[in-house]
Amino acid sequence: MKKVRVDLQKNSYEIRIGSGLLPQVGPWLKETGLSGRAVIITDTTVRGLYAGALSQGLTQAGFNVTVLEIPPGEEQKTLETAGRLYEKLTSIYAERTTPIIALGGGVIGDLAGFVAATYMRGVPLVQVPTTLLAQVDSSIGGKTAVDHGRYKNMIGAFYQPRMVVADVDTLKTLPDVEFANGMAEAIKMAAIMSKDLFNYIGNNIEKARALDVSVLEEIISANAHLKAKVVSKDEKEADFRAILNFGHTVGHAVEAVSAFGLKHGQAVAIGMIAEAKISNRVGRMKESDVIRLREVINKAGLPTDIPALDIGEVMTAMRHDKKVTGNKIRFVLLNAIGDAYITDGVNPALVEEVLTGYG
Repeated sequence: MKKVRVDLQKNSYEIRIGSGLLPQVGPWLKETGLSGRAVIITDTTVRGLYAGALSQGLTQAGFNVTVLEIPPGEEQKTLETAGRLYEKLTSIYAERTTPIIALGGGVIGDLAGFVAATYMRGVPLVQVPTTLLAQVDSSIGGKTAVDHGRYKNMIGAFYQPRMVVADVDTLKTLPDVEFANGMAEAIKMAAIMSKDLFNYIGNNIEKARALDVSVLEEIISANAHLKAKVVSKDEKEADFRAILNFGHTVGHAVEAVSAFGLKHGQAVAIGMIAEAKISNRVGRMKESDVIRLREVINKAGLPTDIPALDIGEVMTAMRHDKKVTGNKIRFVLLNAIGDAYITDGVNPALVEEVLTGYG
């Protein structure tokens, strides 16, 4: 097992990464001083796969366990679903000391995290991510949110978990497309912060896709270490943390305009290539680095071309992005692989050219 600490003073916590960890969540929670009732929030699919092992460990540690499930899918990440979960928490007399355990992928992590942050002004949260995307990215850092209308993560809060437990065994049941989504975020992290990690991923993607435990632990822990470093410097995205949005300015817009027909990782992969092309067009990133990034993304089983969407709608969606400040769209661009910077000085006409395919 590998451990990574997120250093946030009184909000500090540990990320634990390894095989066979689900039964240990109960004892680890007990060690933090929690007891009594525990609530697992999960979706129907994940409940059938992993809630049993998690519940058993919690029960053996002395917790009275309640499992609340929702249907799977991004469309569940709404205020309406959160409201139904509040009702259920109230009906079982959940208290301010009752931990909520988010068992699932990014949707569950975001939604259950938002519920934990807002129910009774905050109850203990434990993230138990079961997808690669959640293990390398969304479970770490305290971002919780629900979607609103066509726009992703518009209503939310920063709320740090008590711990994150990433059991790599849960990746064995992950569909190939979902595994690829997670690789998009792993590649993103490497592209902005670590050329060495980028090369490691590029050289070991086949082993990772074959679920080599040692390779997965290395990729997940390296990503967790880098994200912990960013979050420790800038917990609430005041400035430096925005560097994590490489690929997301275009990616979120493409995802929204596709009515979430594209998976998040697929949209981010497309966004990374678009923003790498913009980096090249503004005289920063070498063409050879753009080509190398495309090769690694393709090896991960991800798309790199924008689908047939209305580019005008994509541009409009970008202007609604949370990262817009003073009506200027902020981009994370690359000087080179492993070296990113933030700018709001990109000409929108250049962005539109790249997205239209003339870049």
